[in-house]
Amino acid sequence: MPMLWDQYVFRRGPDANELWDRLFEGRPTRLLYIAGGGFDVRAQTVMRECINSIRDAGATVEHAKLALIEFSSYTLDPELEELTKQNIAALSEMFSEIGSVQLVPFGQSEDGEEVSASSSLRSGTDAVLQLVGDETDIILDASSLPRVVYLALMTSLLNRLVPDKSAKQPLFAGGVNFQVLVAEDAGLDGQIMAEDPSSEIVLVPGFSGAMQAESVQDWPLVWFPILGEHRVQQLEQIMKSDAIPEDAEICPVLPHPSKDPRRADRLLLEYRDPLFRSRRTPSSNILYVHEAHPFEAYRQLLGAMARFRDSMEVLGGCRLVVTPFGSKLITLGAGLACFEMRPQDLGADYGVAIPHAEPTRYVVQPQAIRNSRPEVCSLLLTGEAYGVKDDKA
Repeated sequence: MPMLWDQYVFRRGPDANELWDRLFEGRPTRLLYIAGGGFDVRAQTVMRECINSIRDAGATVEHAKLALIEFSSYTLDPELEELTKQNIAALSEMFSEIGSVQLVPFGQSEDGEEVSASSSLRSGTDAVLQLVGDETDIILDASSLPRVVYLALMTSLLNRLVPDKSAKQPLFAGGVNFQVLVAEDAGLDGQIMAEDPSSEIVLVPGFSGAMQAESVQDWPLVWFPILGEHRVQQLEQIMKSDAIPEDAEICPVLPHPSKDPRRADRLLLEYRDPLFRSRRTPSSNILYVHEAHPFEAYRQLLGAMARFRDSMEVLGGCRLVVTPFGSKLITLGAGLACFEMRPQDLGADYGVAIPHAEPTRYVVQPQAIRNSRPEVCSLLLTGEAYGVKDDKA
């Protein structure tokens, strides 16, 4: 099947700096930079590297804005609360050298009241989208954002930039360069404990119809839970809800190859009871995706989803459901697969959904975050690399 990102731009480490040098070299730049004001200070590494490259490339920054997302709905230990304040201050100071900073609250209504997770995600995503204007460059840094938030932002921005996936050169997107950046350290991601999942199942905006529409409830459901460390409570919360019926086809997604060759084995043991003993998921259903390469994860998941869609066509349709519990690069790859797989035709005989049981508490040793030596990665998703302004050129 043809894929949007059959050819792609993905750089990591020093190669990411080289990409930025070429991308920003000597040209006028209007930048919207979106980052999280959470406790994960890896975001500072990403921003520092990116801003330095913009300067070194000699870009003329016509205007630049940082949309710094603040969260109020998570319970954190005092040390992580302090780390969050320090991170917000450091990111704001760093970006103010090239542009302005705007705080975007997630988790509160306009009058300061607490709101549901779904309403918070929807309104927060809309608030960020309203900041999009005539930018030449949009950067989404996933390093200090919860996975459901950066998935919502990435897919919503792609929907804005690529309204017609069947168009010629759809990823050119009017020449707007949209990058997703991440400071990748799968080992640290595995140490961050997500506890006390909310009973409310959150659906990523734009991916809810396949779960909520009455007309599709009789369609068979295929579930792709992307497994990561310390997320069993969240998985069980999803399974206890009405989201995943007893007769669902379950295809667990595991990281392999991985920097830790035993990681997939340990995850199988961690999820043995809910997935393999309780639901009797056959081992032949397991899907392995590349831990460190989001576009390979995208290809593998997209291919599996397409095969199920085609094979279940004779049954009238199907629902393809992806729940991300994995590390950041795999989750980004899954988000790209879901964006591409989501039908543009409202009358399509299949649907795609991304349900999530958002934790209310995060736990990790602050020193583990400070000691992290992440590798900066850049996924260039749209822009001039994917086409030319003149189709005759």
